[in-house]
Amino acid sequence: MKRKIAILGSTGSIGTQALDVVRQHPDSFEVYALTANKQVDLLIKQAREFEPEVVVIADESLYQKLKDALSDLPIKVWAGSESIAQVVESDPIDMVLTAMVGYSGLQPTINAIKAGKAIALANKETLVVAGELIMELAIQNKVPILPVDSEHSAIFQCLAGERNPVEKVLLTASGGPFRNLKKDELRHVTKKEALKHPNWDMGAKVTIDSASLMNKGFEMIEAKWLFGLSPDQVEVIIHPQSIIHSMVQFEDSSIIAQLGLPDMHLPIQYALAYPNRLKSDFERLDFFKLGSMTFEEPDLDRFKNLAYAFESIRTGGNMPCILNAANEIVVAAFLRDEIGFLQMSDIIERTMQKATFVNKPSYDDYVQSNIEARKLAFEHIK
Repeated sequence: MKRKIAILGSTGSIGTQALDVVRQHPDSFEVYALTANKQVDLLIKQAREFEPEVVVIADESLYQKLKDALSDLPIKVWAGSESIAQVVESDPIDMVLTAMVGYSGLQPTINAIKAGKAIALANKETLVVAGELIMELAIQNKVPILPVDSEHSAIFQCLAGERNPVEKVLLTASGGPFRNLKKDELRHVTKKEALKHPNWDMGAKVTIDSASLMNKGFEMIEAKWLFGLSPDQVEVIIHPQSIIHSMVQFEDSSIIAQLGLPDMHLPIQYALAYPNRLKSDFERLDFFKLGSMTFEEPDLDRFKNLAYAFESIRTGGNMPCILNAANEIVVAAFLRDEIGFLQMSDIIERTMQKATFVNKPSYDDYVQSNIEARKLAFEHIK
């Protein structure tokens, strides 16, 4: 029987690749809902191809254009962030792929979990902001959370069938485009340079996070919640070739790794089809062409965002939420050429120092922390 899927963020990098997987396996998957933020033209194209039951555009000013373009098809057209949070509750949906970027993915994910939908999680900020709340809800509602990030998919695959305790996970990182630059050189890097990732094709925000190593910090926090680890059980290793996607070390010293080419189609397909592995025509890894693989220790002085991520999760409470909110503001400012590359870390640090700390936050506390931290970060930019 086909698995009916809602894809939140269908016009982004993960969403478009997820639709590639659906194209390859029309007998396994059916698109029930598609949502996008502003890319209405691509959403129209996707809707005409896959004919979902519902499409939602977050930007309400684009509603009429979307509705008119699909008026000849029996597709429900909705608009607004509340509609995205509501569509995931639809009874026919089996799985929700959360591929929205940033804090905006939190409320739809909560609604989907409460509605009993399996979650294919590509929105790492959901666990960064409110990991304890999300995992508690998942347990209460008996909902599986299947990781889509290549690193967490790798760990998940390494743990398949394992009953033995984990000593630590080895979270690999490409190091981004600036891993060989000195700190003084980082002061002068440009947006254009930061958006040139050496291995992965991702959206602008995630690409900047990768260049600053904040993305790896977020992934460390995500791994902590997904796999029940302490921060000290997550070790970040720079692996420029991005062939080993992550590893798990067990108490007997054995290490299991998951390898593959840097292509998100595989982890997306693994999550959507779990527990089955579907045949694919993805390019295969050729060890004879690969050559060498290298590994380095991350430099936390040059890339302070990774250090701040570890600090935030060790502090706990709402501090990771504050970290994420400040990061979203500074990345947007960097992409607008308003601040320099190293200034992003400086503003994040000041925001973490000044924002109100809550040791045991409720959902409302997360909402207020997000608002406060964004305001503080914005004031530092000004």
